[in-house]
Amino acid sequence: MATGILPVDAAVFFVPLVTLTLGLLIGYLAQRSGYCSIGGFRDYFLFRHTRLLSGYLALIVASFAGYFLFWLVVPGAMEHFFWATTRGPFVPVPGAPGGLVPTAYLIISIVTGFLVGLIAVLLGGCPIRLTVMASEGNYRAAWFFVGMCAGSIIFATIVSGWVVWFINALGFGA
Repeated sequence: MATGILPVDAAVFFVPLVTLTLGLLIGYLAQRSGYCSIGGFRDYFLFRHTRLLSGYLALIVASFAGYFLFWLVVPGAMEHFFWATTRGPFVPVPGAPGGLVPTAYLIISIVTGFLVGLIAVLLGGCPIRLTVMASEGNYRAAWFFVGMCAGSIIFATIVSGWVVWFINALGFGA
């Protein structure tokens, strides 16, 4: 087992606490700034405004940096969380269905990313913006949030097994 800066017992408490704190901070900043990744691309392509798009890029950079920072500080704690099926920081998609080669994870990520983008365009905002709008009292956004939660549960319990079977049938199994 890898050791980090914090002992495992402290890290198991520390990681969720820091994650919750950062989630609240990012939610507050998203609400105050009107953050929307779809709006960022729209503003850039139509008006050449980069304010929202720079927030999108900052969120991506901070996510990568935070993931590697957590891995360096508390690598032993990562093994105690139910979603951690990775064996190292460079294995893609932590928590994804196991038994697939990294190419399969890349294919799954591209397809699902395209679908999330398509749905976001049809709904008029990204999932972060619609979640913030739901917390502000927007009923349409609240129904989106309910649907997103229900879709996540259905995918995790039913569809993910089909996806793993299909990817294995294509020859991308480990």
